Amino acid sequence: MWMGSQATDLRETVTFDGVSGEPGPDRGIRDCSYQPGSKEDFDRLYRASYQRIFRTMIAIIGDPSGAEDCAQEAFLLAFKAWGRWKADAPPEAWIHRIAINTAISYRRKRRLREVGELIRRLGAPPEVDPTETAVARDLVREIRRLPSKQAAALVLRHLHGYTNREIAGILRVPESTVASRLMKAKQVLSARLAGSEDERLDASGSLRVPYGQ
Repeated sequence: MWMGSQATDLRETVTFDGVSGEPGPDRGIRDCSYQPGSKEDFDRLYRASYQRIFRTMIAIIGDPSGAEDCAQEAFLLAFKAWGRWKADAPPEAWIHRIAINTAISYRRKRRLREVGELIRRLGAPPEVDPTETAVARDLVREIRRLPSKQAAALVLRHLHGYTNREIAGILRVPESTVASRLMKAKQVLSARLAGSEDERLDASGSLRVPYGQ
């Protein structure tokens, strides 16, 4: 059993690009230096990737407790299938696929209409601009209202920096479907956020969403 205490130690700032749609590189592991079935390698993979998987879950689900449950379940399912993992596929992308399917199932079963705070007890960077924080909260709220598949694509693209092709591999859908989901998600967010400092977003090119708000 893996414990998710890493989640409470995060001190991160997420950047959503509001103009170009080009994310910064995800510094997470994507190499294939792991042996299928090796418990030592899976433990190493867990330690290296848990925080990013948890961040994906909390962005999709919103509730930290539910997000941790989904992350733990995803790693348990991944461990059971670890011997069948194909070494030609990035291991973290493989776990992301399992985790996102788990989150979508969780939302469907619970029929979530509203979720708790996107980020809670994770700390905030110093000197946060109050105006920017208000805009960030609006964005966070609207991301939680997106259909889960659109939210998943958006999070993988702009939070973790995966390319559309990589997202297609993770979600097992055509690349055109990923592009469509991203476009629809951005259109919805733009419409819903109209009048709430969207000019500021366009001028800066990115929106920083401080954790802990």
